[in-house]
Amino acid sequence: MSFLSDLKVLYHLVLRPVRGKDHAQRMENFYAGQASHYDDFRKRLLQGREHVYEQLGRARSGTWVDFGGGTGANLEFIGEPIRNLEQIYVVDLATSLLDVVEKRVEKNGWSNVSAVAADATTWTPPSGSADIVTFSYSLTMIPDWFAAIDNALRILKPGGLIGVIDFYVSRKYPATGLKQHGWSTRSFWPVWFSSDNVFPNPDHVPYLQRHFETVLLEEKRAKVPYLPLIRTPYYQFIGRKPLA
Repeated sequence: MSFLSDLKVLYHLVLRPVRGKDHAQRMENFYAGQASHYDDFRKRLLQGREHVYEQLGRARSGTWVDFGGGTGANLEFIGEPIRNLEQIYVVDLATSLLDVVEKRVEKNGWSNVSAVAADATTWTPPSGSADIVTFSYSLTMIPDWFAAIDNALRILKPGGLIGVIDFYVSRKYPATGLKQHGWSTRSFWPVWFSSDNVFPNPDHVPYLQRHFETVLLEEKRAKVPYLPLIRTPYYQFIGRKPLA
């Protein structure tokens, strides 16, 4: 990826105001000018996706819903097992990103992948249920993120899996076993990301653990392109919907 392409993405991330009367309009306004360069830049920023998608791809066949799935690039982390899935839905509000999904589907010959313009807090698969639901760096961009998780819980079959990777900050006093971030981390990152309507939250992990049986939880930090001394915290979570 060229430096000029990076500058275009950074302009949209840092300087360009995000406008729109509702969340769907704001999402499209934010992504429309950078959709073609979206994947290359975020591959360096959005860490932890490959491991979660690869693990979930080995888990089972059936229906997979990728909420806030953007360009569909995450699906490439699944590898060959993607062809064993009955149906995959990439659900997003930004139609410019879904256009890239269509191109990726054609390129890879995925006959079982569909792009859907819809709201993650309410959308239901045509079959009425899903075996796997994922959110890759999308919960922080969904205003009613708790409603999105509730919707995932609703549509998942008993024993179904949820995978989430996202930025976050810890609670001031996290539960035993969870990492504790200092004041500077808990204060800096929400302000840094807020101009892009990205909101790292201390309650994501506790909410997920409250509603799902924890299969995997990793709390890590990722490099930020062009800011070599800065590391942003993110987490990887895989959970299972209780059988009863």
